[in-house]
Amino acid sequence: MTLLFSPMTLRAAEIANRIWLAPMCQYSCEAEDGMPGTWHLVHLGARAQGGFGLILTEASAVLPEGRISPQDAGIWNDDQADAWSSITEFVHSQGSRIGVQLAHAGRKASTYRPFGGNPRGSVPEAEGGWPTLGASAIAYPGYETPQEMTKDDIAEVVDAFASAAARAVGAGFDVVELHAAHGYLLHSFLSPLSNERSDEYGGDLTGRSRLLTETYQAVRAAVGENVPVLVRLSASEWCEGGFDIAEAVEVSRDLRTRGVDLIDVSSGGNFPVKVPVGPGYQVPLSAAIRAEGVSTGTVGLITDPEQAETILASEQADAIFLARAALREPAWPQRAAHDLGVEPGPYPPQYTRGAW
Repeated sequence: MTLLFSPMTLRAAEIANRIWLAPMCQYSCEAEDGMPGTWHLVHLGARAQGGFGLILTEASAVLPEGRISPQDAGIWNDDQADAWSSITEFVHSQGSRIGVQLAHAGRKASTYRPFGGNPRGSVPEAEGGWPTLGASAIAYPGYETPQEMTKDDIAEVVDAFASAAARAVGAGFDVVELHAAHGYLLHSFLSPLSNERSDEYGGDLTGRSRLLTETYQAVRAAVGENVPVLVRLSASEWCEGGFDIAEAVEVSRDLRTRGVDLIDVSSGGNFPVKVPVGPGYQVPLSAAIRAEGVSTGTVGLITDPEQAETILASEQADAIFLARAALREPAWPQRAAHDLGVEPGPYPPQYTRGAW
């Protein structure tokens, strides 16, 4: 048995392997009501059929104004939760686990979806956009300037994350992930480049991480002790003076002591900067956090099964998140099993005739 195909248990969730689907925005709620539909069922269901041990949804907004685009999925009401339940049921039928990524886009909300032919930047209110909120009144370059959040705004967001998490568990999700990366709301509080607050939610790292801490504590109370809670962090902004790996290590250690089960390590997104992209370019960030005794998942141009196996064997991560490779190849785990000599591969019975 390879490490890649070894099971992993997070609290009450037994996950069949370490090949996990990264959350990827689909921008496919065409009615602009946050309701997942047939696209989401087929997109996520195909990866469950393909053998991914854990499936994570796209960023799913906890409030309507927390959507990245008007076409984003949400879980801020019970109708959306009901729609997600048919998807979780199918994923479970294929032997996979499924998690929801809970998100609020903050100052990067109300933007055009990045489909061909669309403009870039903020969607005007006349076209279905809305005013945005942020840690401070600092715009993401090219977007509208957000309003600095009040204490009441902060309390509403924390409550919304907790309520969404409770809905998610009711809808059959096995895992909850908090999106604190890529310049969205929780990350924008962590970064001194986007957080210039002078109250207890700004200043030093303790202040800047307060919203993330309070959000996690509220979510943990909402889901109980059996549900794993993950946190996606941008462990580097690739920008001088920004949230960096040293601070990410410190935040990750603190989250671990509070009961967070795994850090999903990504990077960038708070400002448009040139990132030194290459195969496995974010793996060293995961390795630095894992060296502190914190379980991690890593992502970023991981495409080859032997590459993924080596990352696990060298103790740089506990799980591998696939993103673009999974878009190209929904059954990547089946090919990986063949390449690594794992038999039988993770096939549904209907697909065994097509085994590698």
